[in-house]
Amino acid sequence: MDGNIVQGTLAAAGSVSIWDLFWQAGFIVKLVMIGLLGASVWTWAIIIDKTMRYGSFRRQLNKFESHFWSGQSLEELYHTLSDRRTSGMGALFVAAMREWKKSFEKGARSPLGLQTRIDKAMDVTLAREMDGLESRLGFLATIGSAAPFIGLFGTVIGIMTSFQAIAGSQQTSLAVVAPGIAEALLATAIGLVAAIPAVVAYNKLSSDAGKLGMRLEAFADEFSAILSRQIDEKLAQQQR
Repeated sequence: MDGNIVQGTLAAAGSVSIWDLFWQAGFIVKLVMIGLLGASVWTWAIIIDKTMRYGSFRRQLNKFESHFWSGQSLEELYHTLSDRRTSGMGALFVAAMREWKKSFEKGARSPLGLQTRIDKAMDVTLAREMDGLESRLGFLATIGSAAPFIGLFGTVIGIMTSFQAIAGSQQTSLAVVAPGIAEALLATAIGLVAAIPAVVAYNKLSSDAGKLGMRLEAFADEFSAILSRQIDEKLAQQQR
């Protein structure tokens, strides 16, 4: 290749920025890039929001456990929390205590039926709490798996553009094929930029949600055992 052509090609390539590549890309490739950039922004918004929420949720669990095991009576703790908007262990506690009080106000006589209703109330509340913890994690999984293929679609379109340029100009010089290849590689890069944080964050946040869920389940089982003992004591007192 002639030296002047090489220098001209390098000069042209040096003047092409990422912004220029975006504006020179075809309509379909632009849509792919915009969609992937939007998905990347939304991915980071979810990551930041979930990280902050999980931290706050973890602190709430620690705070409730300190109050629950402080020696305060269950009735006092229930009156403190019943009028508030609770979450986590507090929501499980309030749901169980509410069912406990309703059942005894109506003259519960079957300890097995009462225990079953309390467990069901906590199970429903636990499922609701887990739904809140795991909400929008599915979007991260979807972006993590789909974004590389969406970027690959943009890559294919860019390479097709290069071949069309070669066919139209009947030349195979770098100046002819470079724009299409560059926009193709840019679409691939944006797809990876969207996918990699989504995959890493999904694995980390799913693990954190699972650990928080295990703490809730452990508390529900322990509190169910506590209430079971108290049910036996109350029914024994009523039969005297």
